[in-house]
Amino acid sequence: MSKFTKEMVDDYADKLLIGLTPEENKMVLDEFDIIDEQINIINDIPGIKNVEPMTHCLDDFEFELREDTIEESVPIEELLQNCDEFSGREVEVPKVVG
Repeated sequence: MSKFTKEMVDDYADKLLIGLTPEENKMVLDEFDIIDEQINIINDIPGIKNVEPMTHCLDDFEFELREDTIEESVPIEELLQNCDEFSGREVEVPKVVG
């Protein structure tokens, strides 16, 4: 695996529209170094390549899917009776962002 570089982090930050300061870039690179070290430790465990991936942390995990049945829903007019203010089928709420 290639090492993360300052340019790679800057490129990803630009793509995510979250410009990073030089200090933030260094912090991200330091975190990636720690993650990379941890992954290397895990990869060095003898026989790790032979371990089958798990879908759940418990061995005895069992699940049963319920039937997908159509049920009657509550009429919108009845639901809107619980609202202080509404317009048509939409609930009006106070503005919280300036």
